[in-house]
Amino acid sequence: MYGLCDCDSFFASCERVFRPDLYGKPVVVLSNNDGCIVAMTKEAKSLGLTRGTPFFQIKDIIQQNNVTVFSSNYTLYGDISNRIMQILSEKTGDIDIYSIDEAFFCVDGFKKESLHEELINLRSFIYKGIGVPVSIGVGPTRTLSKIASHFAKNIPGYKGACIIDSEERRRKALQLFPVNKVWGIGRHTTKQLNYYGIITAWDFSKRSKSWIQREFKKPGLQTWKELNGIPCKEIEELPEKQSICTSRSFEHMISDYDMLAESVANFTASSALKLRKQHSVCQSLTVFILSNQHREDLEQYYNSKQIRLAVPTDSTMELIQFALTALKLIYKSGVMYKKSGIILTDICSNSCIQQNLFDHTDRQKLNRLTETIDSINSEHGSHKIRFAVQSTSPKHWNLSTEHLSPCYTTDIKDVLMINCHK
Repeated sequence: MYGLCDCDSFFASCERVFRPDLYGKPVVVLSNNDGCIVAMTKEAKSLGLTRGTPFFQIKDIIQQNNVTVFSSNYTLYGDISNRIMQILSEKTGDIDIYSIDEAFFCVDGFKKESLHEELINLRSFIYKGIGVPVSIGVGPTRTLSKIASHFAKNIPGYKGACIIDSEERRRKALQLFPVNKVWGIGRHTTKQLNYYGIITAWDFSKRSKSWIQREFKKPGLQTWKELNGIPCKEIEELPEKQSICTSRSFEHMISDYDMLAESVANFTASSALKLRKQHSVCQSLTVFILSNQHREDLEQYYNSKQIRLAVPTDSTMELIQFALTALKLIYKSGVMYKKSGIILTDICSNSCIQQNLFDHTDRQKLNRLTETIDSINSEHGSHKIRFAVQSTSPKHWNLSTEHLSPCYTTDIKDVLMINCHK
């Protein structure tokens, strides 16, 4: 049996840990650059707020209902996540961390006859030690445990812990669970499934194995097996990203080419680092720039340019050179730009790179340079060594974080101060 520990409204819950005055009150956390809602408490949801809604569209609701707003504080969230995972590991043994707020664990060490009670005690222990509420789902496969955690989070009767340990419970859970929310089923697959009349997870699980294999290949077959109680998904088997996008809206609109080039160079460097972390290379990159679509009084402009590389690479230096070439081809003078971005595609493993007969780049030397830069930045801090076109000084394209909370657990300057009076 697999257990899944899933933190409830994680970003918002992290903010509440050091603001006990906010318990029971609406709280929202905004995305990068304070763009849109990415997390909220149940009190905020009850006001009709939804994830993905642009912040500027709901400012009136925020003010009228005294909703507390935070910018994303990933340093704080990452540290609290590490503390939760440490407790979970100590209490359950080996864990598989799936995301910043989710981790799978084995429940074999728990007594079967008192499993539900022990899971409730575990979530209580985590809440007492960290202050973040969690929900726990248990099932014979990882996919079923994720479905169980959904019910644990949304149905009060489960007291934060749901167990799918019988055929009857599996059938009932799948009949109530929409197929578009099943782990591993995306938007495109959902449309295809709905076309065939498959609406719930139960509908999907009842189709024949041969039909699933013919229509949805290996990933679909794995999901089908998991829904039918046959474990076959492991964390390490999840596919790496097939595209990497780094983009950002600017705090203030810009028209200067050099500033636009700085933003593209920095986004490219960030994307290249993500490539190397998953041991991949890319063979295509796309640069895009656009004006402010909400300013109808200004000239509207959007353009993008894709460049295909002769040899797949993960080199920051190479990718920045190609990105700036693409930017020069689409830049239009006089336009007030609000956003730029970079997308890396045609991604494959760095262990099987197709070479090019006419490539004269010394790739061994380039790889040594890249490894050296990564090593120094890893030891002494990011951006200690960077390319000249990049910048770490505050610019108009840097993140807007007007509602950023202190880094209570990682910065000595932000440690809570308590005033005691007799």
